[in-house]
Amino acid sequence: MAFIVKEKLFSKKWFIAYSLIVLGSFILSTAFVLFITPYKFVPGGVYGISIILHYLLGTPVGLVALAFDIPLTIIGIKILGPRFGIKTVVGFVLTAVFVDTLTYFWGLEPLIKDDALLSAIFGGVLSGLGLGLIFKSKATSGGTDIIAMIFAKYTHLPIGQLMVIVDSVIVFIGFFFFRDWKIPFYSLIIIYITGRVIDVVVQGINYEKTLFIISEKTEEIRDKIINDLNRGGTYINGKGMYQGRDKTIIFTVVNPRELAILKDFIHKIDPYAFVTVMNASEILGEGFKSLNEKLTD
Repeated sequence: MAFIVKEKLFSKKWFIAYSLIVLGSFILSTAFVLFITPYKFVPGGVYGISIILHYLLGTPVGLVALAFDIPLTIIGIKILGPRFGIKTVVGFVLTAVFVDTLTYFWGLEPLIKDDALLSAIFGGVLSGLGLGLIFKSKATSGGTDIIAMIFAKYTHLPIGQLMVIVDSVIVFIGFFFFRDWKIPFYSLIIIYITGRVIDVVVQGINYEKTLFIISEKTEEIRDKIINDLNRGGTYINGKGMYQGRDKTIIFTVVNPRELAILKDFIHKIDPYAFVTVMNASEILGEGFKSLNEKLTD
């Protein structure tokens, strides 16, 4: 079973993918050099371990991270199969090179002096941006992600949960060696912001709302959605749990302005309607971004 996504050599998709990797790796490295490493933050991952070793032994952050990434990737391929292609290798090699090159020219002075919180915020934003660009190229970040995948194979726990556990252990190790309560708190801020920014970069900012509507005025609501809001929807057949009556559920997606109009309309014609509103992280299909566009991003 193949997991590697390949592009034709020197094709447009190939250039886009590797441009994203180069740009993402550079942005990620600036996050470490300018904002994270100078304050001894330990934001999980192999770079969290590398930062700890840097301050304990004086070793280069990028080189040590690379020394972890290479064997982890080899082990991952042996245990998990071919999930890690050349793009993943290029990504972590470039990040290591950029980190040590920037450190050589910049040193260990933080860009924002005497403000650890602001540095943690900017470090998280840039880390998320860099990793998000790498992920958009269909590569992975390697490192402790692979450890989480290996544990997931044998424990059957969710990979996301295992990644949090692995990163949390590394953050705790940083506290153990540095003996500063501020470090784990700032590191957790970085981890949280990084995750949120990755979601924005990979999925985009989306304000659409998903609605499930149960009402006795189904046809009136249907006309409002189609004729006034110029939206579509789907009827779902259901059955009420209390009285066992057949119900017609309207499923539709609207933007915030249309949501306000629709809620006001439903309230007027059927105050007892049941409306569920959920944030839609991504909408693909007719009337929105097509699945073909998504796959060719």
